[in-house]
Order: sequence, then structure tokens, then C-alpha cells
Amino acid sequence: MTTYRMPLARPRDAAMIAGVCAGLAQRFGIKPFTVRLLFLLSCLLPGPQFVVYLALWVLIPKR
Repeated sequence: MTTYRMPLARPRDAAMIAGVCAGLAQRFGIKPFTVRLLFLLSCLLPGPQFVVYLALWVLIPKR
């Protein structure tokens, strides 16, 4: 059984800052709030989360 997955793109209508979290949420079929919350919680840990967000902002095309 094959299922259609949305292509990875940043939606203009659901974007809060750049649309990265909304695009990831649509791609994986989860709520944007969940992805945004996970991103904010991950920022409490050491690591390159903000740099990854900026990279995704540049690499993921707008829809």
C-alpha cells in the first residue's frame, strides 16, 4: 500500500516565522503546534538547533 506524502515545502498560510515547522508538520502528517513545541523544547538543550532552523529556512522552498 502506497500513501501520498506532501512534498517538503514551507507554506505561506500556516507560517509563523519562516514556515519551517509548519512545512515539516505537513510533510510528516502531524500538527504544526507539536513541531513548534518540540523545537522550542530542543532549544533548551545544547546543540545547533537554531543553525539547523536557519539552514532549513534557506533550503526548503516556499509553496
